[in-house]
Amino acid sequence: MRVELRRLAALVDSLRAEVGRLRAAGRDEEAGDALARLRAAAEAAAAEGGAGDPEAEEPREFVGRQRSLQALNPEISVNADIFAHLNKDDTGEDNFIPREFEISLISNLDPFSRAKIFVSRHVEGGELAPFESAHEHGHEEGGGFAVEEGYIEWVGLPGGVGLKVGRFFQQFGQLNRWHSHALPFQTRSLPHLAFIGEESLSQTGVSMHWLAPFGGASGTYEATVEVTRRESEVLFGDSDGMAALVHLNGFWTLSEATDLDLGVSWIRGRFEEEDVLADRTLWGVEGAFHWRPPGRSRYRGLMVRGGLMVLDGLVPHDDDGAGTEPTEEHDLAGHALGVWSLAELRLSRSWLVGARFDRTENPLDPDETAWLVSPTLSWWQSEFVRLRAEYDLMGRSFVTGREGRLLLQVTFAMGPHKHETY
Repeated sequence: MRVELRRLAALVDSLRAEVGRLRAAGRDEEAGDALARLRAAAEAAAAEGGAGDPEAEEPREFVGRQRSLQALNPEISVNADIFAHLNKDDTGEDNFIPREFEISLISNLDPFSRAKIFVSRHVEGGELAPFESAHEHGHEEGGGFAVEEGYIEWVGLPGGVGLKVGRFFQQFGQLNRWHSHALPFQTRSLPHLAFIGEESLSQTGVSMHWLAPFGGASGTYEATVEVTRRESEVLFGDSDGMAALVHLNGFWTLSEATDLDLGVSWIRGRFEEEDVLADRTLWGVEGAFHWRPPGRSRYRGLMVRGGLMVLDGLVPHDDDGAGTEPTEEHDLAGHALGVWSLAELRLSRSWLVGARFDRTENPLDPDETAWLVSPTLSWWQSEFVRLRAEYDLMGRSFVTGREGRLLLQVTFAMGPHKHETY
């Protein structure tokens, strides 16, 4: 096309020169013939070049076929959780704690699957301990980075099925999937701390999620089935066999401003220690209510959550905390019960107030109980930075007096994935 245009331009230039020469010599008639030839050449050039009505021309699409290395990089984010606290009962305790720094790597591998990896460095300090645990669960002071989650998932399989393989926070309720920096309070609930431990229930295996094809006005329903290796020392002791989890969830839109979410969870596995070998089951029921007025949801809102956890199969212990005599297998008897509740009210775009109340029984001795009351005041400087003041007041049935502490928490995020909730 470029060569043809150059040829036609040369022809037009030569005809213009010929017309000018003839007119200078006084040969106007011949110049008129040359001008007619020039117009004919211009019409021919327009026809051959495809000139015409611009609206009739088809738009051209230019596509770059090169592969950008930057486009292949995963999305990288960093989340930090730092807090200071004052405990009047233990003034010599560490007051400033960089509790967690988390690096997340998320990438769409292809049109069918994506991968997520969360690596974190956790520093102990300032934890709530309702009871003395038989297992030390957590990270060492100043420990290195460890993988919290690392999995690949297929999200668009036929029949509304999603598949996940790797290490992941299990779908035992909704809040267990949330990372600590995204929680509405400084720690997880007291029943979670007593039955599962400080960290989320995170194990390695396979998870299958199914979204029911029916629903609509009658609600949205989903089910999750997971088979994992038993890695929770608090829940399963030293066992490393298989555990099974089932989670059922329903969601209903009550009005333009309100919705309701209800779920039931069940996990079962074998508990193993040197002197105990038996099956153990943990049940959970959880509900959430949201109010977000249309057009004002960034300035007003209410969130209320609550739940019940039951641990079936308590490990027998002597009064001094020691285990029973060694035996090959037990039928673990008894159960421990825990309840939790929390609420957050949005006052403006940046300010929220909240409160929670938890109560739980000791899984080592159900006659012992602990309760927790926590009011909070949160300020979101932006979607990347949150500051929160929280006061924790804890009481125990087996201890005289109450434990209270004031806490200031700062969380911030860098990158596209901020305080992610699931």
